[in-house]
Amino acid sequence: MLVCSHVRPSRRLQPISTSPPATARPLVAGRGLVLAGIVLAAFNLRTAVTSITPLLDTLGRAFAFGSTMAGVFGMLPVAAFSLFGVATPSLARRIGLEQSALLAMALACLGLVLRSLAGGTGTLVVASVVALAGMGIGNVVLPPLVKRYFGDRVGAVSTLYITALQVGTILPALLAVPIAEAAGWRVSMGGWALVAAVAAVPWVGVLLTERRRGSPLARVHDAACVDGDEAPELPAVHVPGRIARSPVAWGAALMFGMTSLVTYSMFTWLPRLLVEAGATPAFGGTMVALFSTLGLLSALGVPALAVRMRNPYPLVVASASCHLLAFAGLLWAPMAAPLLWVALLGLGPSTFPLSLTLINLRTRTPAGSSALSGFMQGVGYAVSCIGPLLFGVLHEATHGWHWPFVMLAVAVGVLLVGGWLACRPRMVEDTW
Repeated sequence: MLVCSHVRPSRRLQPISTSPPATARPLVAGRGLVLAGIVLAAFNLRTAVTSITPLLDTLGRAFAFGSTMAGVFGMLPVAAFSLFGVATPSLARRIGLEQSALLAMALACLGLVLRSLAGGTGTLVVASVVALAGMGIGNVVLPPLVKRYFGDRVGAVSTLYITALQVGTILPALLAVPIAEAAGWRVSMGGWALVAAVAAVPWVGVLLTERRRGSPLARVHDAACVDGDEAPELPAVHVPGRIARSPVAWGAALMFGMTSLVTYSMFTWLPRLLVEAGATPAFGGTMVALFSTLGLLSALGVPALAVRMRNPYPLVVASASCHLLAFAGLLWAPMAAPLLWVALLGLGPSTFPLSLTLINLRTRTPAGSSALSGFMQGVGYAVSCIGPLLFGVLHEATHGWHWPFVMLAVAVGVLLVGGWLACRPRMVEDTW
């Protein structure tokens, strides 16, 4: 792994610019392996989550656990993503971004294999944690890798990897039951380990290629170092303590956290809400699939829009409006136009790809990007853990849906505040 040389820079920070670079390099030339690694890794960031949830009833019968343990499996992803969101920036500084990406895919592969071989509930939990640890690391290191190698193509590469992430979320959920019925649940869950193994291959190639001085990829890496691989004002070791002082970082964390809180609450409770309104369970499942699929539209469009806007806050307002309209429809007339309400609900989380894109638009260097990515996802996922649980507690306590939706409306209000802080045209390094 090549190491960036440290040059004492001027203490004067350059003015912010949110427009794309005037001279962008060809997307693949000299960095095709990294692009393949980023896209394949992104595809693997949710396979451990959505490959197990459709099979929880089957696993419950196999291992004799009930709804409480099913709830534990539902909370494991956000808990693991929060924990490893906080820990990964330190890991990346110690071993490097590229090595961290390779480690992420290795842990994901190992965890998925162990989960498919589980002989009891305890092993299933431990194996899930291993897989989710890898995916939590991957969540954090991909944005700074985009910053390092594709700083001239942030919008295009963000669109690619966020789209791959969304596809990797949808496909395991769609295929889990059919594969389990045809070949058993072990094959259904363990097969995704092969995909994680494939995603590790480009990172092995990257690390080997960068060791050869003069190779195209080594020159790209060296150029990134010259452009500023470390924060100019602060040594990387001080970044974690500084990031918590930035209103931009807190805004991004609140926007990301509230988006996740609403999304996971709806994933959990939308089917039951529709069934209580008179729909069939199959229809409820179809609406959840529609809700997930609409995330692809946001992934394709939002990053490209965000890089062209000095202040993308109008996108936050539009997303919040979609959420509030969907809540109103689902609360007061759920079966009057369920497709419309769920379509609006699916467009509401457009602040998810926006948050991931802002990691690079609001930082100057890969060190700043890594710090913001870890802080935003660590804090955000920790906050989002309470969403599904609190939604259910309020529903059970009131025997209705009004107060649960009030809770979600408050979350959208917090999202608007966080978006205002995160979207203003300023850099994290200028605010800590």
